[in-house]
Formats: sequence, structure tokens, C-alpha cells
Amino acid sequence: MTDTHLAAPLGRHTEALAALRQDLDGLRFYDDDRALEARSKDYFWYSPILDAELKDKRAELVVIPQDQDEVIRVAAAAARHKVPVTLRGGGTGNYGQCVPLDGGLVIDLTRLNRILEITPGHAHVEAGIRMSKLDDAARETGQELTMYPSTRSLATIGGFIAGGSGGIGSLRHGMLRDEGNLTYLKVLTLEEEPQVIELRGQDVQKVHHAYGTNGIVLEVGLALTPSTDWLHTAALFDGYDKALRFATAAQEDGLDCYLLTPVERRFAPYYRKFEGYFPEDRDAVFAMVAPSDIERFRARAEAEGATISFAMTMEEIHANRLQPAYECGWNHTTLQALKVDKGWTYLQVAYPRPFDIDLVMRQMDRYGDEMFWHHEMARQDGEIQIFALPLVRFRGKDEMYALIAELEADGCTIFDPHVVTIEDGGMKTIDTAQIDFKKLADPYGLMNPGKTRGWRPEMARSA
Repeated sequence: MTDTHLAAPLGRHTEALAALRQDLDGLRFYDDDRALEARSKDYFWYSPILDAELKDKRAELVVIPQDQDEVIRVAAAAARHKVPVTLRGGGTGNYGQCVPLDGGLVIDLTRLNRILEITPGHAHVEAGIRMSKLDDAARETGQELTMYPSTRSLATIGGFIAGGSGGIGSLRHGMLRDEGNLTYLKVLTLEEEPQVIELRGQDVQKVHHAYGTNGIVLEVGLALTPSTDWLHTAALFDGYDKALRFATAAQEDGLDCYLLTPVERRFAPYYRKFEGYFPEDRDAVFAMVAPSDIERFRARAEAEGATISFAMTMEEIHANRLQPAYECGWNHTTLQALKVDKGWTYLQVAYPRPFDIDLVMRQMDRYGDEMFWHHEMARQDGEIQIFALPLVRFRGKDEMYALIAELEADGCTIFDPHVVTIEDGGMKTIDTAQIDFKKLADPYGLMNPGKTRGWRPEMARSA
């Protein structure tokens, strides 16, 4: 099947793309304005800085392979004609990971969505499968994912691996990078005769969180854990410091939760579906709690003067037309705020250990209505790690980086969501193991150019 349109946009790769189209005859590809616009974007508009930088960037051709054999054919053709390639899953990232800075070809991998095998403690799937579909299938076997992003319904496992680091479930199972969470990657090289490379164990870190710059992920192996019918709940506190203290103590004491998210009261107007459950005069801890621990959760909250606003199964959440608790934390908070007030953006903040609640309260006083706060309880390498994803009033780029400098002076680490490169966003240093793998998997430097500072033009194989 060929699905093309005559009005192909003119770009810097016009001649190469014309030859590429010939090689893709019979595949499903698009070059109309609507398709190119839709598949060249993610949620980078969370950042006004990235919005200005990326809003006019787009592909010149989109191809949607239907199976792995078609991906191999596309990869070979792109390498043969030296066309830049950007991979795409659900497009729910926030940093422009799947935005083609240099035009060229976008490969949409969402048709690679097969579940290859689910066994006790493990799933083997194609990279384009939606997280929700995989988690639902695992639950049919009495298991569930160890973690997923708040965009569970749309995100793909390949996109999560390429651009994510943790999410809902990281309270219980650590970050995606932690040993055992990600077990296997089948990666295709981008060259005239594409090769398959299989990575196992910690070798998967050569590709994890590389923004799709060093190989096409075809298949993924990842851990599963016995499923729990989590109760989605919220405890309401008279004071954000009390909410933080409760959540921190609950984590330290091993309360069985999949999610613990303290959210301050100023978010309440943005949680429109929770009217009556999250009033504007209380701070909330949204949580997913095991039924076996809900009474302990309730008793601990009430001992701190809190009240339980609701405690519902997923079925009850749907019946009451509420959002699940996992859409009340992480970066869904930013999305909900932006639906109401476009003046916000956000930051990603990691706090030093041990966590200092007084520091948070000083920061709240310092910034007042310029920043609204919520925090995420997680683990990293087995240790408690607490993050914040505060809303920030955007006052300009210079003011943003002055704010970042102040938070860093507090001892916090900032994972900058206003840049497009891996290193500047979070890694801070070049991952030489990933660059060495890129030399093998993307020898011409065609994959997602501009997203890593570690690659230099002279590293490319001569044609």
C-alpha cells in the first residue's frame, strides 16, 4: 500500500527524499502538511523556551512501518540516501525528543505493537506498544508493570525507554535505570545493510535515555511484578509541611504504595474533576495504596490531623468520572495547569539527601505565587529520592536560569526541561558508552541530529 500526496514540502533534503520515496514504494508514508505537523511534535510547548525554538521544526516525510521487516527496509534506504531519521512513539515527551531539528524522515513505530511473550516476572514486547495495552495484558496474567509515565494511556514503551527515567511505580521499584527493571533491547543499526544488536543486562544503558540517537529499538524486555488492585486515594492536610512529612514517613516506614504525591492547595483549581475531593483550603497527598495497607494509611493520616477524601478502585474512579491518582502527579500536574492558565511552565528538581522539609518551606516562602509546588516520592539505587516538578511563572529565559541557579545554590539538582540535548537536560556530562555505541549503530550520525553534544561530525563514517 502506498499513501502519498503530490504536494511534498520543499526542504534541504529534497533530492535525497525523492530517491528515498522511490525506495519506499509500497510502504505507508505521508508528506502532506497535516501529517508532517502532527508527527513532528511532542509536548515541548510545556516550555516557552522550547516552543519558540521548536515550533517551526518538522519532518519532510513520515513513514509508518507495519512490521520489523519494513523498519529494516526503511533504515537501509535512509542510510543509503543519507536522510536524517527521527523515531517516534506516542509523542508524549516534553523536551522535543522526537522533533526533527534537521527535517528529514520521521519513523512512526506505533504499529510495532505486538506482545511477544509474558512469563512470570517478565514481558517481551515490540517497542511501539502502548504502556496501557501492555500493563492491561500483564494484569490478565496477575502481573503489572514496575513503572509507567503519567501519560500511561498514550506513551509507548520504546518512547519511555528513549526519553524517560522514572514515573508512577518508582516509589516501589526505583528508576528505570535501576538494575532489573529493563532487561533486554533488540536494536537495529542505521546503515545500508542494517544489523541487529541484542543488549542484555546493564548493556541496555547504552541505549536507554539516549533520545533515539543511537539505534532503532525494535523489541524490549522488562520486569513485571505481581499485580495489586491499587486503591486510588487522597489525604487532605492543613499545611503542606504536614503533607510532606506524612509522605516521607510513609515511604520510610514501607507503606505499600505505588504512588505518593504531595500537592499543595494552590493546585486545587486546576484539578477540575476533583471538586469536593480536593478543596482549595487543604493540601493533598494523592496515592495508590495496596488494599492490605489502606487502613494503616488512613490511621497514619488521621494521626497527623488529615482526612481521607476518597479511596476508590479503578472501576470506581471511572464510575465517578474522576482521574486516576497517577494523573494527579508527576508532569500531569503541569498539563492540568496549562489547560487553565497558559502562563505556567515547570522545572524538575531533585533534592539532596536527607530530605529537608524546612528547605521546601523556605523555597515556598521565597517564591510565593511565582511557583506552585508538588513533590514525588521515589527510590534510586535502593535509596529514597524525592523530586519536585513545580509550576513556574514564565518571566523570560534569563529569569528562568537565574531561578535555576538559586535552586542549585540550595543544593538541589535541576534536570532542565528547557533544552533539547541529553547532556544539558539531565546527564550534565557526555555518556561515552552511548557515543561509542552510536558509532556502531548510527555510523553516519543520521539519528535525531542535534540531540546529543557527544557526537561530532568527524566521527561519522565516510560515505
